[in-house]
Amino acid sequence: MIATDYKLITSAEELRVASEELSKHAAIGFDCETTSLDPYNGRLRLIQFAAPDGVRIIDMDRFQGIDPARSDEFKPLRELLTAQRPVKIAHNTKFDAKWIKHVLGIEVAPVFDTLLASQIISAGDLEERQGLDAVAARFLNETIDKAERLSDWSAELTESQLEYAARDAMVLPPLREKMIDRLKADALLRCAQLEFECVIPIASLELAGIFLDKHRWREQLVVVERRREALAKELQEVLAEESSQFSLFGGPVREEINLDSHVQLTKALKRLGVPVPDSTRNWKLQPLANDYPVVKTLLEYRTVQKALTSYGENILEEINPATGRIHADFRQIGAPTGRMACNSPNIQQVPHSIEYRRCFRAPEGRKLVIADYSQVELRILAEFTNDKGFIDAFNSGADLHCATAAQVFNVPLDQVTPDQRSTAKRLNFGVVYGIGAQRFAMLTGMKQTEAEDVLRRYFATYRQLDAWLREAAMRAVRDRMTRTASGRIARFRFDPEDKQAMSLAQRNGKNAPVQGSSADICKRALRLLHDKLQGTTAKIVNVIHDEIVVEADAGQAEEIARRVEDAMCAAGEEYLKKVPVKVETEVADAWVK
Repeated sequence: MIATDYKLITSAEELRVASEELSKHAAIGFDCETTSLDPYNGRLRLIQFAAPDGVRIIDMDRFQGIDPARSDEFKPLRELLTAQRPVKIAHNTKFDAKWIKHVLGIEVAPVFDTLLASQIISAGDLEERQGLDAVAARFLNETIDKAERLSDWSAELTESQLEYAARDAMVLPPLREKMIDRLKADALLRCAQLEFECVIPIASLELAGIFLDKHRWREQLVVVERRREALAKELQEVLAEESSQFSLFGGPVREEINLDSHVQLTKALKRLGVPVPDSTRNWKLQPLANDYPVVKTLLEYRTVQKALTSYGENILEEINPATGRIHADFRQIGAPTGRMACNSPNIQQVPHSIEYRRCFRAPEGRKLVIADYSQVELRILAEFTNDKGFIDAFNSGADLHCATAAQVFNVPLDQVTPDQRSTAKRLNFGVVYGIGAQRFAMLTGMKQTEAEDVLRRYFATYRQLDAWLREAAMRAVRDRMTRTASGRIARFRFDPEDKQAMSLAQRNGKNAPVQGSSADICKRALRLLHDKLQGTTAKIVNVIHDEIVVEADAGQAEEIARRVEDAMCAAGEEYLKKVPVKVETEVADAWVK
């Protein structure tokens, strides 16, 4: 059981002495207790620091009437939290850093995040529990009682609550020591440093929030609802089966089908002569859309239905009344590849259509700078594979998809048709995800033999790419792991007798290093950009894989756009040495390009 020796700090002098004593250590545990998860709707109640000589707990309620961001009484604490020494060790540092920035007006640095470290060590196992109690049990064989976590932190605190707060901080320094050993052993220090440096930019991003125009949003919902009703009616007229019964007016009764039922849809489509595959999932039906208008209508209906379900009136409830903005929760490691995820709400997956994205706009007097990497995953693939064709295309500035089409279809570059370029584009991006002939045929509407022939010509054109992909698939099976550019590990767990699971591991073995390296680059860009925006009116308000959205005063927007591009290019150039890094930026009133 973790010891709970602590000192409660309730005066300015005690705060000064505690800060001075803590500053002498190389690393200290750091934690906060709050009355709410939302910094805009609660109070920072306790700040805990753990050192070898015990825990200091600062009771913020004892300093009422004092502005922690400006007062001299809190200056020693502000200096401690921003100093390069000691390292601040926290579990889910983003949460504590947001509160510190909101209340004390400073950015905590440097940090060691035991949550992120544990996730990195877990190497993509999203099922492994990552709460502080689970992590302490796993690394230290320590039991932490979390019963007080949901207690009332707004009232007079009990001895049990203070002991709980002390234990949460005290477990962090020994946890860091164990984790450093493991990170070194697994060659994960560079990846960990990348993640730790990204914590503050993401905390700042969440605090900043993004503005959603409620009026525009409601206008859009009315249009989408009408479209859904029209599509549903159109589908029912085509798919509903006439009953043997007759209505009071003499006509046959039409029995409507459940448009969300796979069984009913399959039956209805087959009755119309549509060669329905073994599933009515979108990607299975997509190849049939051009030949069967009812399938095209069904796919549009599903798109509209999903948009309304995920992004309807309910998203307006996420607007914070204190700020008038949406403050989504970004999970820094949201996928085994290291990609971020987002919820409450998921603004990373807002539909791409202009009707939706125009609702996310800059407030009066402000602009949005929207920047994204151009074909970054293909550039990473060129770097990894050292394929001359890919590298030459990027270095010459040629259109990679046109160059690919010219080779695959054996036509002069200036005679490539839009359809041929589109097919080549599907190929170039498809190989990143381990696309096979069957899936390629379904996506393009080609016959299986034709798709096989196109893939053969493609890999004959890019032989080094082909060799790398084969080796990546073999390595995934042989080593049951792969790495990204930062050294991040993704592990593959499968039964060798399960051919389907092994095939999935092979596909992930090709994709994870590329997609994960793209995540590495984007996270590095966030850190560099966060630093470049200091002292300006700009703030990062959204990040979607390889796209970053920044809000700034209109008068500074063009200068901010240059800073955004510079930071993103610099991040990419740390990892890509053989091909140029290209970033496309646009200054706009809303989140549209």
